[in-house]
Amino acid sequence: MTKHIGILLFPDVEELDAIGPWEVLAWWTKTFPEDGYAVTCLAREAGPIECAKGLTVIADHGFDDAPTCDVLVHPGGGGTGVLRNDEAHLDWLRRMRKDVPLLTSVCSGSLVFAAAGLLRNRPATTYWSQLDSLAELDPTIEVRPDDRFVDDGDLITAAGISAGIDMALHLVSRLVGVERARQVRRGIQYDPVPPV
Repeated sequence: MTKHIGILLFPDVEELDAIGPWEVLAWWTKTFPEDGYAVTCLAREAGPIECAKGLTVIADHGFDDAPTCDVLVHPGGGGTGVLRNDEAHLDWLRRMRKDVPLLTSVCSGSLVFAAAGLLRNRPATTYWSQLDSLAELDPTIEVRPDDRFVDDGDLITAAGISAGIDMALHLVSRLVGVERARQVRRGIQYDPVPPV
């Protein structure tokens, strides 16, 4: 039976927060279907979503018709400011916490997790300029400013934007194995050496 990874979309989502993990996970699931995973995008309602810098992407499913997720990826971006104060969204996340074995976030997605109370007494990270905000939202969080991602068992948080790619590769390694993650990294030619 196929296991599902859902990537959440919402207005003003940071493009690479969602598309970086999508690239990793979609390349993996399409190239190695025998691993038994599929990835899809979901939003409150299915349809087009305008991202932070103007890219429009399509949510395949709304919350009501999305497949049951084994993993949920919550990206960050400017839209998380609204989501942190949206009780319906926070309640949805709390329900997901009960039903989804593994929750992950990228960038300021961890602030939404914190607002929902999901990071209480846990280690976590976020985008560098939001580290203080993460600590202010919940002082019990052990903020890890230098980590690209923090794996705390049933919850993984990633630092900003491009760190979501690292987190997604870690996810492949964790779900299937290190060799598979290396194959995916090679397949998407992700071997960063910054030019500046």
